Amino acid sequence: MTSTVLDRTAALVSKRLSVLKLGGSVLRDDASYAAAARFLQTRLALNQDERLVVIVSAQYGTTDDLLAEAQIIANEPSQNALDLLWSTGELRSVALLTLHLQKIGVSATPFNVHQTGLVADRLNGTSVRPRRLQAALAHARIVVVPGFLGVGAGGAITSLGRGGSDLTAVLLASAIRADACELIKDVPGYFTADPHRRADARPIEELTFDEALRMADTGCDLVQRAALTAAHGAALPLVVRSMDAAAPVTYVHPSHEGKDRNRHHGVRHQDDSRGPAVGA
Repeated sequence: MTSTVLDRTAALVSKRLSVLKLGGSVLRDDASYAAAARFLQTRLALNQDERLVVIVSAQYGTTDDLLAEAQIIANEPSQNALDLLWSTGELRSVALLTLHLQKIGVSATPFNVHQTGLVADRLNGTSVRPRRLQAALAHARIVVVPGFLGVGAGGAITSLGRGGSDLTAVLLASAIRADACELIKDVPGYFTADPHRRADARPIEELTFDEALRMADTGCDLVQRAALTAAHGAALPLVVRSMDAAAPVTYVHPSHEGKDRNRHHGVRHQDDSRGPAVGA
């Protein structure tokens, strides 16, 4: 299939195509998956012309639990074995969200790692072959995709590093030319301090990629640094938000067009078992 045909297919799929990433911090238990399903159902109801690619992380704590399990068996587990073990967390998450959507009458297409088209080679970097994803979007309004994982040499599953679901979202959004890429967290975007600890923490409405990258360099891991770098390189704006439609959001984009916003601080995201911290 030529790139021209793929472009035409993508154009015909929908008037609006959005990539949403649901992190492990918002997928904590069965009730969380049910809430995520209702959030997506409402999103589709409010936007009749929209299709969604939904990237999910493993349920909160699962990645660390699986690592601990591996280390009980082998003191220094191989990366290949770890990646394979970790993939069970993301695939379970895909299945659970798809089932919760099915329960409330929303049809969704679940993908496994090999269907996603994300090629992750530790030597040659990452690339995306989006044909299967675009084909699925031609008949499904929601495709649920595992984050954090790609396919490496010989078809082996490869992980994308801690917080790698953010990178999955950015790479897929760029490849399918999505209209929006939204990273959904347990906090509604970036704040001037940790909102879990500081009552005076103020939301940050917008950041440039340079500002977000500087914050990442000082310890703020709300968005994975590799994902920020990839989005910056692709000139792909990001929306960092929670599932609360009434809460503030942060827009991360190439520039403020002359606005001086160089002294932002940010809260570190609660990812798996790690607690919050403030990056300055």
